[in-house]
Amino acid sequence: MLATAVKSNERRVVISGMGAVSAAGVGAQPLWEAARDGQCQVRPLKLERPYGGRIKIAAQPQNFDPLAHLEPEILPYCDPFTQYAIVAADEAMAQAGFARKDIAGPRTAVVIGSGIGGSKTIDDEAHKEYNTRERADPLTVPRLIPSAAPTMLGMRFSCNGPTFAIASACSSASQAIGVGLEMIRSGAADRAIVGGAEAAVINGSLRSWEALRVLTPDFCRPFSAGRNGIVLGEGAAIFVLETEELAHSRGHAPLCELAGYGTTSDAFDPLRPNVEGPSSAMRQALESAGLTPDDIDYLNAHGTGTYANDITESEAILRVFGECGARLPVSSTKPIHGHALGSSGALELAITINALREQLAPPTIHFKAPDPKCPVDPVPHEARRVPMRAAMSNSFAFGGINAVLVVRRAR
Repeated sequence: MLATAVKSNERRVVISGMGAVSAAGVGAQPLWEAARDGQCQVRPLKLERPYGGRIKIAAQPQNFDPLAHLEPEILPYCDPFTQYAIVAADEAMAQAGFARKDIAGPRTAVVIGSGIGGSKTIDDEAHKEYNTRERADPLTVPRLIPSAAPTMLGMRFSCNGPTFAIASACSSASQAIGVGLEMIRSGAADRAIVGGAEAAVINGSLRSWEALRVLTPDFCRPFSAGRNGIVLGEGAAIFVLETEELAHSRGHAPLCELAGYGTTSDAFDPLRPNVEGPSSAMRQALESAGLTPDDIDYLNAHGTGTYANDITESEAILRVFGECGARLPVSSTKPIHGHALGSSGALELAITINALREQLAPPTIHFKAPDPKCPVDPVPHEARRVPMRAAMSNSFAFGGINAVLVVRRAR
C-alpha cells in the first residue's frame, strides 16, 4: 500500500497537460513512442556553418519550421529554445483543456529551466562580430537571455504570477518543475506553467563539449560495459500544473499527480559527482511525496552514458532502494532523445508520465553487456510491462546540483 501522500496542510498538485518538441518531432506522443519502441533519434549533425570537430552526430528536431507554429511578429524575439518552449506550451495548454487566456492573472506562475538560454543567438552574433563584421541584431539581448522563454510564455498566456528562469545546468528543468510544485503547495500560486527548453547544438558548444571528452562518436550506452559518453540533444517539454481540487472542479482528468520533489547540492566538485548528493535528493523526493522506496516501481535515470556518472548514480540508487534497487527497472532514455542539457529533465518527465500511464518501462537501447560497477536493471533493448503505482525521474548536473521528481497515478 502507498504511504500517506502529503501532509494534511498541503495541496495535492496534478499535471493536467504536457507538450514537447524533441528529435522525435513536435509532440509529447512522438517522444513517448520513440522511447517506448527504442527508436533512436540521433542523426547526422546539421549546422548552418561548417564544423571541423570529431563528433558528427546529435539529436536535433528535424525540419522544425517555427512559422508553422508561431506568429511571425513574435519570432524576432525567439531564439530556437524559446520557439520550442512556446510550441510545447501550446500543446500542454490544449491537453489541459485551456484556451490561451483561461489561466490568465496573478495566480498562475511560469517557471522554465534552461542551462544556457539563447545559444544559437549567441553563436550567430559572435560569428558576425569575429568573422563577417555585420551589424548586430538590436533584439539580440532579449532573445538570448534565459528568461526569454518564461517571459514569452507569460505574455502569451497573460500570466501575472511569479515568472522566472532557472539555470542549473542539467537539473534546470527538474528544478523548475519542482519549484512550481512547491509554489502551488504553499499557496503562492494555484497553477503553474513549468518545464525546460534548450537549443545548444551549435559550433561553439560542440567544440566545448568535445574538449571535455565526454561526447561519444557513435552510441550512448548508459550503464553498459563499453560506454563512452553522451550525445547532445535539443528540445523542450512543458507542463501545466494545478491543484487537484481545481482540476476536478472543472471536470478535467489529470495525467498524473506530481507527488514529490527533492533537490540537493554535492558541494564537492565542479565536474565529478559524489554519491551523497544524489541519494539525498532521492530521499527528499520520497519524503516530499509521502512514499517509501518500496512504492517506486520505475526510475527514469539521469543515465548519461559517461563512465563515472553511471557508476555514481547506480551506487546512489542502491543506497536509497537497498537490495530492491538491483531489481527496480531503471532505464535511461538519453540514447533516444540525446542529452538535452537544461531541458533533459523535462523531456524525461514526459516519458516517465507516459510510462506510468501505460504501465510500461521504456528500454535502455544500445546496451552491450552489464558493467559490474553498475548493478542496476537497465531494462535493456526492449520495453517491459511493469505494474506502476509511482515513478521517479533523476536529474544531476555539473556543480553537483541534483533534482529528483516523483509522479504517481492520479486519484
